[in-house]
Amino acid sequence: MKEKGIKLVANNKKAYHDYFIEEKYEAGLVLVGTEVKSLRDGKCSIKESYVKVDKGEVYILGMNISPFEKGNIFNKDPLRTRKLLLHKSEINKLLGVSSEQGYTIMPLQVYFKDGRAKIEIGIAKGKHNYDKRDSIKAKDMKREAERDFKVSFK
Repeated sequence: MKEKGIKLVANNKKAYHDYFIEEKYEAGLVLVGTEVKSLRDGKCSIKESYVKVDKGEVYILGMNISPFEKGNIFNKDPLRTRKLLLHKSEINKLLGVSSEQGYTIMPLQVYFKDGRAKIEIGIAKGKHNYDKRDSIKAKDMKREAERDFKVSFK
């Protein structure tokens, strides 16, 4: 029986802090059985990973899926390069953007959607230090406003 809905496995908060995310895509992941079991246990990290387009195919490098505890000889290298499944038009768009100066492709989330492993990738442009300070200031102001709003109605 298939799962319904979305179950989040890993989130890349660092990407939202260090980059402006301009466009998002959902891609499938090519995994082996023990990697899927490890993902279901939530043992995945995408903090240091990035996406590369090579010869018309998209790969994720540096994504760490910890070995499955009961997987013995069937476990693969935790940091191996994994292929992403996208439509040809999306791959061509990513190829064009990644060749531009200042743009990169970042993994944003890993999740299960209707029982299938998916990854959300985004076209990102790097932030300068002053942009990061501005976004931190805006987040703090929003948090204070919500706190004041919440206190005033009690």
